[in-house]
Amino acid sequence: MFLMHRVDHTIKKMKAHAANMITIGNLSFGGASIMTTLNESYSYSVLFIFIAALLDRFDGMVARKLGQESELGKQLDSMSDIISFGVAPAILIYMVDLFEFGTAGMVITIIYIASGAFRLARFNIMDSNGYFTGLPITAAGTILTLSYFGLSLFAPVFYMFLVLILAILMISTFTLRKV
Repeated sequence: MFLMHRVDHTIKKMKAHAANMITIGNLSFGGASIMTTLNESYSYSVLFIFIAALLDRFDGMVARKLGQESELGKQLDSMSDIISFGVAPAILIYMVDLFEFGTAGMVITIIYIASGAFRLARFNIMDSNGYFTGLPITAAGTILTLSYFGLSLFAPVFYMFLVLILAILMISTFTLRKV
């Protein structure tokens, strides 16, 4: 009887933290992406950002399915997103391209990261109404990461404009229906 109670209690605790563990996985892959970028393993960096995106797609679904949505989970998700879709893609593109522009490249990179943080903070204080305000950081980070595959096709200045445009779209006030 005692053993069954302990097993049941353990399963309930695991269920309660399942979505947060997926979110921590998102954050972990974002952090791994930054480290691999710093070690000039850019292909792994891209892979890790895409894995983070996959995990980010499922953490909310799991939380809703298990009835475990919480303010903690919402905040944790935003903190993970700033790492995985703000800092990681920005550092990747900075290291492979924007560094060539010196201080201007650094400033544009920081503007992107700051815009992503602003967008997430705004999202966290708004009521959910079925719409996103501004481009979600996950979309911006995924677009920026996908642009890595165009390095041989586009001039370096293209990335200066792309990063800046994505930053502006994140802090803009247009609305997108949530899917």
